[in-house]
Amino acid sequence: MIKRVKYITLITCLSGLFSMLTLHSFASSTKDKKPPVPLARFSFHQLYGGVIVIKAAIDNLPDSLNFILDTGSGGISLDSSTAYELKIPTVPSGRTIRGIAGVKEVNFAYNHILQLPGLKVDSLDFHINDYEMLSGVYGLKIDGIIGYSFFRRFIVNINFDEDVILVYPKGNFDYPKVGHMLRPAIASLPMQFAEVTDYSSLSARYYIDTGAGLCLLLSQQYVSDSLLFAPGKLMYSTVAEGIGGKKEMSITVVKKFKMAGYSFKNMPTYVFDDDFNVTSYPFLAGLIGNDLLRRFNIIINYGQSEFHLTPNKSYREPFDYAYYGFNMFQDGTEVLIIDVMPESPASMAGLKDNDVILSIGNKFAGSLQDYKNVLQNPGSKVKMVVMRGNTFEEIHLKIGDFRKKIRPNRKK
Repeated sequence: MIKRVKYITLITCLSGLFSMLTLHSFASSTKDKKPPVPLARFSFHQLYGGVIVIKAAIDNLPDSLNFILDTGSGGISLDSSTAYELKIPTVPSGRTIRGIAGVKEVNFAYNHILQLPGLKVDSLDFHINDYEMLSGVYGLKIDGIIGYSFFRRFIVNINFDEDVILVYPKGNFDYPKVGHMLRPAIASLPMQFAEVTDYSSLSARYYIDTGAGLCLLLSQQYVSDSLLFAPGKLMYSTVAEGIGGKKEMSITVVKKFKMAGYSFKNMPTYVFDDDFNVTSYPFLAGLIGNDLLRRFNIIINYGQSEFHLTPNKSYREPFDYAYYGFNMFQDGTEVLIIDVMPESPASMAGLKDNDVILSIGNKFAGSLQDYKNVLQNPGSKVKMVVMRGNTFEEIHLKIGDFRKKIRPNRKK
């Protein structure tokens, strides 16, 4: 009996020793393992809604251009005015692109080089599009959009905590231990399952679209057929700008949105009539935009169909529920009021299309982004000074909250 105990004890000790040796070997191999080395590292800045803009050049031309980094683009594109100014030749292609407000035939500029900081991407075919409206809405000249043609060649790490992008060669990747992995299907655009809960709870596919400055966009066809919302769901009218022009939409909230291991309550959601089948209904329900995705540091690996998400410093940042019922447009040095919605706070306050904004709150002669920041405070009242024709108008605007009923201003 004593011998048996000693034998068991010896086995246990040997087992423990083996475990210690294994752990030591693992620790040594982990310690010796070098982190992946990026091909390039460069900064970016965010526009309203989390849209990413990076600086790049084309071929050996000295001009530094502004490109939106967009997983919702099936290629790579260049603004028509930029192509003209840089004397880049374009040719008819007979091919079309599809946007929320239309379908249009585009020219192409073939076999060009994209010069990113520390990285040269060659043999790119740019389709040519007019981004004047996009530039005006963001208050920044948009020279192009970088999509699938770039993502398919690299692993791209977007770090929103540091506003930097790291680019790695294709292949397997040593992902962080924290976070969650998405495994979207990718056919030029990534498609991911997610669950939305409101009147009912539904799972469907969505495009992952870093170029969309919103949280969630649903097609009206999906909303109607799925009975996602109860009758009489509170919604407000707005207008969005996209390829092909402007598109009227409604804005509301969904009670819960869940993707992988992450869930969000009362998330802002846009609903629109998808006349040009951008969201590929009934195959997809809509798209997930960058106002949600910017809350994660994201590693994008098209080659392996992997998106790794790690919550960042903005993960618990409140959503923007402000509703004022107009858009702004940068025209040279002036910021104009456009798209005033009927029965909106803007309309009730007396704002009109083409009013020139001189100040909002304590921001005088501010940028378009400055003005948007002031307006992100539901329930507050702000004084606006606008120029209408040759006269100055003082407007008192009460900012609404699209989660609640908006009532007319009381007359003094």
